Amino acid sequence: MEHKPVLLNEVSEYLKPEPNHLFIDGTVGLGGHAQVLLQRVLPGGRLLGIDRDADNLETARKRLSGFGDHVVLVRDTYANIKTHAYDHQFNPVDSILLDLGFSSVHVDDAERGFSFRKAGPLDMRYDRSQPLTAQQIVNEWSEDDLARIFRQYGEERFARQIAEAIVTARAQTPFTSTTELAALVARILRHRGKTHPATKIFQALRIAVNDEFGELERALPECVNLLRSGGRLAIISFHSLEDRIIKQFFKTHPALKVVTKRPVTASQEEVKENPRARSAKLRVAEKI
Repeated sequence: MEHKPVLLNEVSEYLKPEPNHLFIDGTVGLGGHAQVLLQRVLPGGRLLGIDRDADNLETARKRLSGFGDHVVLVRDTYANIKTHAYDHQFNPVDSILLDLGFSSVHVDDAERGFSFRKAGPLDMRYDRSQPLTAQQIVNEWSEDDLARIFRQYGEERFARQIAEAIVTARAQTPFTSTTELAALVARILRHRGKTHPATKIFQALRIAVNDEFGELERALPECVNLLRSGGRLAIISFHSLEDRIIKQFFKTHPALKVVTKRPVTASQEEVKENPRARSAKLRVAEKI
């Protein structure tokens, strides 16, 4: 499947890449946004791309290989953006992009354990060298902790009932596969219309495994510090909890001016071509 970076035109419009600009793509993924932005910052510009996922980073490396030493790619979480920016002379920078969506590659590969539609291990790690997996959370965390993440990260109304059912079931047989867990949730929640009953539970587990909100909250102030005056920070989020964190931070940080009063969303044409873009929200702020 062809990689389609979401809100590509809008990102380019708001970040205004120009020759000689320095920019950081903190979630470079498969390199789609980076490729287009790089073309606009040449001949003198450079990109620092960061990603936790070794497979995605290798794809980005191939995609961006024609840009030579205008590109620096680093395997790490964007929460450590400051360290890598200083190490590679990206300070200050003209723009920073964070795309907080997880790749379709993750969903399509059953072995990564992100999807309940195919049988696979309960993994869900972006960085497969980290120890914590979804299987560990499901089989070892207390009922209270499970209920908390299902409620907090999944906004699941029946968080307590699902947590209780998981703890009861795992006492007999620990969970090992995505489809086992999805089937249990489906038995409890039978009335969910178009959305699969396990959607929110899998979202909550993915966020917990990868500490997604913690990473975002740690990275935001570092991003502001790295921007030059007039530099811009653009963030694409995919659900309301992330968007709320970003909106609040942009509104309250004294060194930022909000550029997008409301989140920018995908056009009907883009959603038609790439249904994943439907839930994407872009917010942009400028350093004063």
